[in-house]
Amino acid sequence: MIVQLIDTIFNLIYLLILLRILLSWLPALGVRLDPYNPIVRLIYQLTDPILEPFRRIIPPLGMIDISPIVAILVLQLVQTLLISLFAGY
Repeated sequence: MIVQLIDTIFNLIYLLILLRILLSWLPALGVRLDPYNPIVRLIYQLTDPILEPFRRIIPPLGMIDISPIVAILVLQLVQTLLISLFAGY
């Protein structure tokens, strides 16, 4: 039960980060993105606390922000550790 909850929460976080990445690509594709759209704002509000610590540590590589990739890798490590911890109980 707890393992499924952990898995679901982390999968939701991964989805939100992926949506954030896709949103960042839209202006480069010529799509106008409304920063005041409630859905866009919600995605940014939910992912900012996760991504900002990584952005402070990892500088962008030119125009590419790799902090979401590093964040996902670290989150996967945390997820694996939590699941292995709780799977034993």
